[in-house]
Amino acid sequence: MSTTIRPASIDDLPALAEIYNYYVVHSAVSFDIDPVTMDERRQWFQQFAVTGPYRLLVAENAGKVVGYAGSFQFRTRKAYDSTVETTVYCAPEAVGRGIGHLLYSALFDALRGEKLRMAVAAIAVPNPASIALHERLGFTLAGLLHDIGRKFDRYWDVAWYEKRLP
Repeated sequence: MSTTIRPASIDDLPALAEIYNYYVVHSAVSFDIDPVTMDERRQWFQQFAVTGPYRLLVAENAGKVVGYAGSFQFRTRKAYDSTVETTVYCAPEAVGRGIGHLLYSALFDALRGEKLRMAVAAIAVPNPASIALHERLGFTLAGLLHDIGRKFDRYWDVAWYEKRLP
């Protein structure tokens, strides 16, 4: 089955929320505690555009959204404008099929030519699959924050990864 990567549209929001909320409920991948609502997803979606540094792409198989990747503002101070934070999520049934790699590759291709210097990603650890994906795509470990998030009655470390953009 072939996977199509395309810019996300507002019509994708129910699928994007479903994918994200799976991880909110079942893992520490997201530090959200409660599932996001459609109103929250609509507000979140407004930060993305078809051009510029803040993009949102989806992977689609047989008409079904099976993953997404995005770049968004890292910090609000102007000096950070050449850095984006990135994220990638795959539907549970799509994990391990190379869709995350396809999404991230397409995202970085789309960002080529933007005035960006760095991409950063925060990974709650342990998460060997996400670390392997990021390292395959040229991210390197920048640092580790210990006990930075609390979910499921325990503290989690977060590894920050960085990737220099062309």
